[in-house]
Amino acid sequence: MNVFSAARWLARNLALLTLIGAVAAYLQPPLFLVFKHSFLWFFAATMFAVGVVLEPAELSETVRRPGQIGLGLMTQFAVMPVLGFTAAMAAPLSSDIALGFIIVACAPGAMASNVIVYLAGGAVAYSVALTTIATLVAPLVTPSLVKWLGGVFLYIPFWPMVKTILWMVVIPLLVGMGVRRLLGTHLREARDLAPAVAALAIVVICSYAVAANQERIAQVGGWVLLMVVVVNGLGYLAGWWLGRLYRFDNRHRLTLAIEIGMQNAGLGVALALEHFQPATALPGALFAVWCILTAAGASAWLRRHPVVA
Repeated sequence: MNVFSAARWLARNLALLTLIGAVAAYLQPPLFLVFKHSFLWFFAATMFAVGVVLEPAELSETVRRPGQIGLGLMTQFAVMPVLGFTAAMAAPLSSDIALGFIIVACAPGAMASNVIVYLAGGAVAYSVALTTIATLVAPLVTPSLVKWLGGVFLYIPFWPMVKTILWMVVIPLLVGMGVRRLLGTHLREARDLAPAVAALAIVVICSYAVAANQERIAQVGGWVLLMVVVVNGLGYLAGWWLGRLYRFDNRHRLTLAIEIGMQNAGLGVALALEHFQPATALPGALFAVWCILTAAGASAWLRRHPVVA
């Protein structure tokens, strides 16, 4: 197996690797606690990789439909924060863990959703446009929502969160897009390697969060996992039915459902670890594992039972 085949295998098996990493981190935390001071660099690497593979032509085609993008963004930053806040209020959780639900719910859509949408037969260009624009507005929108909703539980450092998102999301993404223009004939090789880089970084980030919360998972993991399952499932359902209300065709409804249900939990984990107690990262870590598993399973089923446009 050459390096490109290995890279494609890593990208295709993100769900399996995330699960393996989470289990290994729970059983042997020291293996992943070594990443305590470097997890932000791993997240920056995911955004750089995304910048390298972004297709400008796909984005320009979708931007011609600003109404669909506006509805998608409004739904993303309304439905999930409400679900996250409701879960935080309803479950018997500590303030740190409750805040974790709000942080992950206020994050933009996951970049991994673009791959899932492609595999599921959805509208890929629409998915790329939504996640990209949501990510670009996240430096202001995400901290604002977290401060508004999360302030019920703990003090929220608004401007430090803005700075963190700028440094580990926006700047790496823009650098990746710039590097893409310089690659020339090597772009194809870079596109093969970039998803693997992102996949490995996500596995490391989520595994570190699990390792840092090993004792807490044993104590409150049941409630946290239940709320993760509920928020993720309701996110998918809300995206699908609101897409129907917006009169989207089935491919765009499917895409909206995936975008809403799959949060950028890696960003949520990174923000929680950087600005709050390790416990705050627990919901994001479990959400990352669970949403990737559900989305990968759904895409496999949809490949056999495609939606009708």
